[in-house]
Amino acid sequence: MSDTLTAPGIARIAPDAIRLERLLDAPVDKVWAYLTKAELRRTWFMGGTDAPPSGEFELVIDHDNLSDGPAPYPDSYAASKGKTMRETVLRFEPPHLLETTFGGGEQGQVTYELEPRGQQTRLVLTHRGITSPTGPQNFGSGWTSHLAMLAKRLAGGGVANFWDLHARSQEAVRAALAADQ
Repeated sequence: MSDTLTAPGIARIAPDAIRLERLLDAPVDKVWAYLTKAELRRTWFMGGTDAPPSGEFELVIDHDNLSDGPAPYPDSYAASKGKTMRETVLRFEPPHLLETTFGGGEQGQVTYELEPRGQQTRLVLTHRGITSPTGPQNFGSGWTSHLAMLAKRLAGGGVANFWDLHARSQEAVRAALAADQ
């Protein structure tokens, strides 16, 4: 699998939308579980509650779960720690498609498309309707970092410090999105 930081696989597909693609070293059913089961999702993204076939679920921001060692929140993210977002499942087609709101719907929606490739899974993540002033750059850095974490967790590994990973992804995403303009 390619390094998700040196080759982030991200593109701006509209002024308010980004698309990321990854080839993950796990079968599609396992990746689906990591998207929908809160206990697995909290190891690479956010915990909360399981994503149901329809209705609402919670995402809880607690990135302390992402680092294998001590990793204090950067000041710019510390205020978000512990925040709960109520999301709505818009489409639920196991194990191939999950679409949810993001940021309680204020930051658009995220679509996860899963395609089996033997014992691997091609994941396409599309985030549309981004309204944040930090825009696709900030969300792209976050998704790049979290998808790198997902790849590591699926492989049975982790990272010492998620925030170091995130800082490196910011530079890679900045360069990738600048090339799109």
